[in-house]
Amino acid sequence: MFDILSIIPGRKKQTSGGWTSFNAICCSHRGHRPDDRFRGGIKFDGQTNWVYHCFNCSYSCNFTLGRSISEKTKQFLLWSGVDIEQIQLWSLESLRNKDFLDFTYTKKVRDTISFKSRELPEGELLDSNNPNHSVFVEYLRNRKIDEALLPFIVTPNDKGRHSNRIVIPYTYKGKTVGHTSRFLDNRIPKYINYQEAGYVFGYDLQKPEWQACIVVEGIFDAMSVHGCALTHNTISTEQAQLLAQLNKKIIVVPDRDATGLEICDKALEFGYSVSLPDWDSSVKDVNDAVVKYGRLPTLLSILENATMSKIKIEMQRRKIAKGL
Repeated sequence: MFDILSIIPGRKKQTSGGWTSFNAICCSHRGHRPDDRFRGGIKFDGQTNWVYHCFNCSYSCNFTLGRSISEKTKQFLLWSGVDIEQIQLWSLESLRNKDFLDFTYTKKVRDTISFKSRELPEGELLDSNNPNHSVFVEYLRNRKIDEALLPFIVTPNDKGRHSNRIVIPYTYKGKTVGHTSRFLDNRIPKYINYQEAGYVFGYDLQKPEWQACIVVEGIFDAMSVHGCALTHNTISTEQAQLLAQLNKKIIVVPDRDATGLEICDKALEFGYSVSLPDWDSSVKDVNDAVVKYGRLPTLLSILENATMSKIKIEMQRRKIAKGL
């Protein structure tokens, strides 16, 4: 692949933080004063992957071997004097490395990812035949969650902050590694989570024969379609490593609010598909869709609308944002 530092014109210097600094190329192209204080910087992650950041106008981009060259990186290379035909050739060469890198990367993370074992809180195993559990069973059924999906723990007899909750276990390769509590009263917060950084809920729900994994933000969204939940509105590098172990097509379905839609850009950075079905404006997330349309129609709409096209994603994202 190309040597990015040989492309950058002018003098360069190395910083103690690992950056190679030079006069930023982007500033004058973006309407700012030309940089003459070495505010542009490139930092390598390994031998080929790198990030660029301008500490003057805040322009940033990156390159990862195995992925196509992004629009922002393409623009940076054009500003650096590289012609478009050469950039396209480099992008193609990068993609040719994808299969080999996927294999070695998946093997590496399979050998290194682990989470500590944790005990679940005390309580009773959910039993649909137990009248004391009826409120918990009703809650799950109203949200179209199969009460037999996981070994849910409930606390019908507890007092204080631990009362009236459903405990949802977090497992990784059959080992309990954390949990979340969903309280069924009006207290805040509604959820209390205990999980390690990098964990993805629903990993153990994925079956070997499935070709795709649906990734969502919330735990109930994941349970309603047997997908995986990030438990927040972004994707960390550690979570991407865990998802890579599944060796499946990843389809990210954002929550339909301002913060939820921000995940689209991050999903594309990791090479994932994004699905934004044309659901009713009252539907705010995947679980809402399952409640309104049913599980199978929701799954079909997610699969049919999965795309990696930035144009299609942006058009649908703007359409949804207008209705918020």
